Amino acid sequence: MNPIVAIIERNLLNYIRNKARLLGSLFMSIFMLVMFSFLMKSSMNGLDQPMNYLLAGVIIMTAFQIGINHSSEILADIAGGYMKEVMVAPISRSEISIGNIMAGALVATLQGTIMMILAIFLGLHVSVLQFLLMLISTMTFSAIGLFLATVSRNAPAFQTVSSMVMMPLTFVSGAYIPTTIMPGFLLPVVYLNPLTYTTSIFRYIALGAHKLTTMELLEQGMAFAIGGFVITPIMGLAITVLIGAFFFVLCIRKFNQADFSSVKIATGMRGGGAPAR
Repeated sequence: MNPIVAIIERNLLNYIRNKARLLGSLFMSIFMLVMFSFLMKSSMNGLDQPMNYLLAGVIIMTAFQIGINHSSEILADIAGGYMKEVMVAPISRSEISIGNIMAGALVATLQGTIMMILAIFLGLHVSVLQFLLMLISTMTFSAIGLFLATVSRNAPAFQTVSSMVMMPLTFVSGAYIPTTIMPGFLLPVVYLNPLTYTTSIFRYIALGAHKLTTMELLEQGMAFAIGGFVITPIMGLAITVLIGAFFFVLCIRKFNQADFSSVKIATGMRGGGAPAR
């Protein structure tokens, strides 16, 4: 079996078998979907489809958080000693990191797809294009997550660092609060945030906004003006891909240089972070 495929399969099986984590993430996603879609609907006055506008943001936010947090799996592998076993196998470090990035993207896409199916009952328009978009975007999120995990090297540090990254990026992305009402000093972060552009293009498709003018897209936070230059949703997708490619290369290089020999292996753990029997 191809090493990358084997890593993906193992990560997917671990995700499915961990019922508490699976059900917990689904519960939180549904809770956020209901809470923000209904309670914050009144704050979206002036939009043609306020409910769908919010639903699209919540779905992308869910995929973003799952994509980042999934990299904790590799930290469990390091702590459990599994990673040292993998290192002596005939597989390169690049294949290990690529496999984990792709696994994280698939898990996040699966979670996002479940959310999209639930959102259909709330009136959201869903198409295959949104599924493909989510798969592309979660590759970026997963690459960022693996980079943070490789830098952190242990679960407590990763939880702190990932929270410091996710919270600000989530709230300045427009997923919950339209970027059009954010103060000017936050705009540089908005424009550098890949989640901003992913949310924009996802809404663009879900709301059928291809009929809107550039000015209308700007007013609804689906396009962004930097000086006299306008970043359209399609251009935003290209920016997300470029950011993803940057972190993809960066995290692979960082993972290749990482020294796992100094990492303390937890007592009573076997490969994969599970308790020894």
